[in-house]
Amino acid sequence: MNRSILIALGFVGVALLSGGGGYWLAGRQMAPSADGSPDQAHADHTQPDHAEMTAAAPAAMPEDGEQEPLFYRHPHSPDIISEVPAKDEMGMDYVAVYADSLTGAGPAGTVLIDPVTVQSIGVRTAPAERRTLTRPIHTLGRVDYDERRITRLHPKVAGWIDELYVETTGEPIDSDEILLNIYSPQLLLTQQEYLVALRNRETLSTSPFPDVRQGALDLVDSTLERLRLLDVPEHQITELTQTGTVQEQLHIHSPAAGIVINIGAREGQYVTPQTELYTIADLTSVWVLVDIFEDELPWVRLDDAARMTVAGAPGRVFEGRLTYIYPYAESQTRTVKARLEVDNRELLLKPEMFADVTIDASPEEDVVAVPAEAIVRSGLREQVFIVREPGRFEPREVQPGVSSDGWTRILDGVQAGEEVVVSAQFLIDSESKLREAAAKMLGTFDE
Repeated sequence: MNRSILIALGFVGVALLSGGGGYWLAGRQMAPSADGSPDQAHADHTQPDHAEMTAAAPAAMPEDGEQEPLFYRHPHSPDIISEVPAKDEMGMDYVAVYADSLTGAGPAGTVLIDPVTVQSIGVRTAPAERRTLTRPIHTLGRVDYDERRITRLHPKVAGWIDELYVETTGEPIDSDEILLNIYSPQLLLTQQEYLVALRNRETLSTSPFPDVRQGALDLVDSTLERLRLLDVPEHQITELTQTGTVQEQLHIHSPAAGIVINIGAREGQYVTPQTELYTIADLTSVWVLVDIFEDELPWVRLDDAARMTVAGAPGRVFEGRLTYIYPYAESQTRTVKARLEVDNRELLLKPEMFADVTIDASPEEDVVAVPAEAIVRSGLREQVFIVREPGRFEPREVQPGVSSDGWTRILDGVQAGEEVVVSAQFLIDSESKLREAAAKMLGTFDE
């Protein structure tokens, strides 16, 4: 190849680097001349004409068979070049630039950077990994009661409330806790029948007729079962059996643990089986109702994992599962409701709270993925830089897929275990474009 053409090409490449990739080069400087005049150095080293470049001879000619430098570059300012060997203001030798150094060894655009520069520009790398990625669907949700954990307490008999032990809504209660006392004529009558059955059993226990003895036992069992069906607690049945005295006030106990969200009767009030005495909600597990847009619906599946945050518990991330997708769409919002089940043992989630929800839909397992910041997107193509060896970075066009949690699936272009650049890749990309352009231009000339 004609030496003057190669040198001119080198100057064109540096001009491209100074203009198109200038965001990682310091500003243009002037190389000092032998007498220390920067203006003269600028005229001699940065703007030589074709005749001067052809006639100029390096201080030391290469041996036969050795590659001839294209030009010499300032060790700290790559846009300052010289046709012949030179020294900078600190006495450091200019760096010889050869054709293969300009274009890189390997595919077009491969970048060679010395370790000091790699460290100074902050290049970081990470390996491509096999991971499980999902398609994230972001939506808003509303915390609601789990309908299966709501208990509505009604009396089994009519009567009057004598005393309330739990008088305020929002109060936590335990299972089998005493809620109130009730006076009921029906319960009084049933107790009396039970005591009569007990006396009858004792009287007929010595009867010579087996059927009579068995009838007395059956009567006791039937009246005892009636007391239990009317929700008379076991401790009061035991007390009734031991004392033989009818109790005017009988307890009503809580059938479940939870939070009282409604009280339907007060002391002295006459109640019937239609009266709802208490509504109790177990909040250790709650529902979160979310809206999913129609175009996102095909990605959503039952049992998809979900994450959510609420303003009332900053810094906390709650996890749940998608358990139900409603079979109709909302007429105004054109969205479909879905239901998440979320563990709430700490009771941090309150019904009617709003939540920011992310559903990890359509999980893709064991796929090759790279950190999302490793991908350089130019609008026409997406590429990453592969570390071939220390200081050598090869551009690789890739086909990205779904992104999740800072990782992007690579459908084609990268194998698991390959090291990719995750920071300063835009600086490397600038140099890569220069070298790729130079490689293409060199390929158009014949030696």
